Amino acid sequence: MEKHNLSSTVTEFLLLGLTQSPELQRCLFVVFFIVYVTTWLGNFTIITIVITDHQLHTPMYFLLANLAFLDVSDSSVTVPKLLLDLLSQPTAISFNECILQMFFFHFFAGAAILVFVLLAIDRHVAIHQPLRYFTIMNQSVCMWLVAGACLGGFAHSIAQIGLVLHLPFCGPNVLGNFFCDVPQVIKLACTDTYLVELLMVSNSGMLVIILFIISLVSYIVILVRIKKHVTEGKHKPLSTCGTQITVVCLQFIPSIFIYARPFRKFPLDKLASVFFTAITPMLNAMIYVLRNAEMKMAIRRLMRRIIFSGRKL
Repeated sequence: MEKHNLSSTVTEFLLLGLTQSPELQRCLFVVFFIVYVTTWLGNFTIITIVITDHQLHTPMYFLLANLAFLDVSDSSVTVPKLLLDLLSQPTAISFNECILQMFFFHFFAGAAILVFVLLAIDRHVAIHQPLRYFTIMNQSVCMWLVAGACLGGFAHSIAQIGLVLHLPFCGPNVLGNFFCDVPQVIKLACTDTYLVELLMVSNSGMLVIILFIISLVSYIVILVRIKKHVTEGKHKPLSTCGTQITVVCLQFIPSIFIYARPFRKFPLDKLASVFFTAITPMLNAMIYVLRNAEMKMAIRRLMRRIIFSGRKL
């Protein structure tokens, strides 16, 4: 490694954001404010419905509620900073805040990706072991699985941050994105980062690809099983699996594009980053609420209870 002057250590990074046009910034602020509010409303609705409606006290909806919490948490790591930066200049972030943003972003995102795999496992058990489903996926098991997903996200994030903190940063300090992420930050290190990039791709990229393949294979096996062996009531499991496959693709494909390749700039990098940090958490909630018949019925039951309580008062 090369020697560097420690007196020139970077203390903050400048974020270029999505655009430098003031007019476009104001328009984007309105767009992402609506996206963020919708994300909160959608995911909060899922969490509230699952907690309050006893008919949804099942393993699948327990996992969905945890996924909703992770989605809104992950979005809250990046989108509020994006909204603030769209209204003010310059868009700077301190080195410590940058490290914290990367840590929590990868922690919540890593845990969410593992919960997606748990949802695939849950559906696999429900289809292949229907009589033993509630015995296998009991409350204790589900809680331990979610705890394991969070621990996995924590381990993944610590590994990422540990590698970044060992790099020297002495300038430049301009990040070509709207938030701190590992690929952009590593490129600003004033040393050869080839080995670190290789480790990062192995940690993030290969892991995401493997989990994506496992999830898809699980759902394909489930769909084949439904087609061959289920003669009545196919619509509900097919709809559930179709919804989850859609959400899995929305989550995994942009992540693979960003993390499963060498850290070089591509024109679509910002679009992919926007998609999996801001858009996907919103779409996940909308898809699960709008395409899930049980969720829509639970919302109607909750609204009736609220209206009935209001009339009594």
